[in-house]
Amino acid sequence: MNDDPSRTKASLDRQIASQRWDAIDVARGIAIAAMVVYHFSWDLSFLKLIETNILEVPAWRWFARGIAGSFLLLAGIGLALAHAQGFRRLPFLRRLMKVGGSALAVTLATFFAFPDSYIFFGILHCIAVSSLLALPFLRMHPALILIAAIFCLAAPLLLTSPALDAPYLDWLGLGATMPMTNDYVPIFPWFGAVLTGIVLGKWLLSKTETQSIARWRAKALLFRTLIWAGRKSLPIYLVHQIVLLGLLYGVLQLTGPNPRAEAQPFINECMATCLQNSQPQTCNAVCSCTVDTLRQSDLWRKVMSGAITADERTQVSRAAQQCLRRAPL
Repeated sequence: MNDDPSRTKASLDRQIASQRWDAIDVARGIAIAAMVVYHFSWDLSFLKLIETNILEVPAWRWFARGIAGSFLLLAGIGLALAHAQGFRRLPFLRRLMKVGGSALAVTLATFFAFPDSYIFFGILHCIAVSSLLALPFLRMHPALILIAAIFCLAAPLLLTSPALDAPYLDWLGLGATMPMTNDYVPIFPWFGAVLTGIVLGKWLLSKTETQSIARWRAKALLFRTLIWAGRKSLPIYLVHQIVLLGLLYGVLQLTGPNPRAEAQPFINECMATCLQNSQPQTCNAVCSCTVDTLRQSDLWRKVMSGAITADERTQVSRAAQQCLRRAPL
């Protein structure tokens, strides 16, 4: 007697959804590796070990957004697979408590480390809140979920308003002013990435080819390493910055800051003043020359600390005037 095809298909879907996919762990491992690369570069910039301020480089900003988007997309896929055969309350609550507790730990740690820019709604906060908001969508038709995802992604372009600038609404991401924080992943537009992941997860479960993806097992060392990183993504996220900053701070004590990076705030102020009366080429030469001149005296340390007297400020102006006389017209 032949098995009922629909019953066989449901059993197969349940088996595929419940097992751990190496392919998804590899994708998550790639995302965590990219995050470590970005934070390593951010730390170099923050500690002024390199000249480049990566926050001012569009490519680095898009790289960071891509990393955040990949984590949220994978979170959505995971929700779709984990609850494909019905809501699993206890595993969901355990995961929510783990992610939510880690998010709270990040807020507390960064509040003491960076009180002026602590993380109050970063990637972990967004994953935790988005997981709750996503629950009603798990039983919806993919087309409706996709419409909601598009709305979330477009919301900052359509609904941004100064009326939503209140600090208690910053988690929405619809205020006109960007809050000061080292990691900001608000609900809009980022919940759209989670919803897109749910749609993608449902689509994967509907395809017969998914069986081969779900059953694929990594054998190469690179893939096995990525799988390990993907399965340990939360502890890696929590400790990697402590390790990186600790190591790089030690390097900073040995090498000192990059001279150009250290001087950049002074150069920016110098350029802003100079450009009112001179051409950019002239101003670049004048400001660089002024920095070189000041570095030859104790005055440079005082300039960097902002503790200069009126007489010393006059000396800085004289140095700039001498550089101006030598600068190309």
